[in-house]
Amino acid sequence: QRRNYKGVGDAISTIAKDEGYPALFTGAPATVLRACLLSACAMGITSEIKMRLSGSGFFGEDGKMFGGLPLLFVATLVSSFAANTVANPFDVVKSRMQSTGEGATQYNSMLDCFLQIIGKEGVFKLWSGFLPAFLKLAPYTVISLTLTDKITKIVTGKEAL
Repeated sequence: QRRNYKGVGDAISTIAKDEGYPALFTGAPATVLRACLLSACAMGITSEIKMRLSGSGFFGEDGKMFGGLPLLFVATLVSSFAANTVANPFDVVKSRMQSTGEGATQYNSMLDCFLQIIGKEGVFKLWSGFLPAFLKLAPYTVISLTLTDKITKIVTGKEAL
């Protein structure tokens, strides 16, 4: 059912009044866990891939070909794929927990949501929407981590990743 809120303030006050203050945080644990996993995977895997590929000779001596941009591009793209693979199940759970209205399943917890999805729809349902999520995340990851690395190098003289 569509609620047609007048704005963010109206949405917050209506939800708090009609459903109680805890309803404002429905899906928050899954959201926070997803964000932590996504960031940790993206940065950690980028750093690891960059370190391993820089000695391969594929990207010039020590990965410095064209200022290291090709190496960073490959490392951040691969890390984006891996991070999305890890985080997508939590995105599905978050969306399910936050959905309301007629026919929406009620979940007691994040674990209950995971178990119900796996039990009723199969484990691969946790990766539904993977391609659009990856297509959205990949450019962001490539741009943000490349800028982070390059700006850190300019400011501190050291690479960030």
